[in-house]
Amino acid sequence: MGNKNKTISFRVSQEKFETLREIAEERDLSLSAVFRDYVDLLVAHDGQVEVVPEHELTDSTETSGTSFPPKVEVPKSFVREHERLELEAEHLREQLEEHKRYVTKLRQELDAHEEGEEVIQLEDLDGDEDEDDEPSYRIGSSFDESI
Repeated sequence: MGNKNKTISFRVSQEKFETLREIAEERDLSLSAVFRDYVDLLVAHDGQVEVVPEHELTDSTETSGTSFPPKVEVPKSFVREHERLELEAEHLREQLEEHKRYVTKLRQELDAHEEGEEVIQLEDLDGDEDEDDEPSYRIGSSFDESI
């Protein structure tokens, strides 16, 4: 089974909600992303996360040796796979554009061909029985049974 995301909901006062929204806007994140990041951080550190005002953070950073925002190391295999998928997506986009250009070209050729094409009705061909210049054809076998 794949991982399924779960929804967590809770209530906060209007004042705290506005403060959280301002924090999210300062960091150019959605409010949901702020909470997801917090929950991920909480889970990663086994619930040992302390929320500290930013002005106090600079003092504690110097003593603890960590920086804010926390940096996460990503395995090289993940980065390579991501780059491979980006290249593949770019290649597929190029193929799609090439296909669209080809379809457009074929449609233009078809339109140009239809404009200059003369249409001959079969009824018009049947009416010319006086002309015996061309041999007539008969559907059926031309097999000689005497052989």
